[in-house]
Amino acid sequence: MKASERERIVEQVVNEIYEAYPFLWERFGENGHKRTTEDNYHHLDHLSTTYNMGEEQFFMDYTKWLQTVLTSRNVGTELIIDNYERLYRHLDKLEDQEESNAYQNYLTSGIEFLKATNE
Repeated sequence: MKASERERIVEQVVNEIYEAYPFLWERFGENGHKRTTEDNYHHLDHLSTTYNMGEEQFFMDYTKWLQTVLTSRNVGTELIIDNYERLYRHLDKLEDQEESNAYQNYLTSGIEFLKATNE
């Protein structure tokens, strides 16, 4: 993924999250916004590493770890699912369609896992 694509996706996803959930400003403030931005860069980094390794389990391990960390900080699993779904939609616009499809497949697996553990 090109750096410009990565930056655009993170900016769009974070903006969408804070528009959809304005209570996040009150609950977590500017620091929360900064952390959400960092988290999305980490999500994309892990997707990229998973793609380069060709090992989906790497992203699944990350997703499990992420859920543990964020829920311990009072961020609900439903917000992680929402974040992954937003990334999925924006990854459609990547120049490299093979990479885009792989990332979307990894996210689908992550979303399915999160939904199953959130029931």
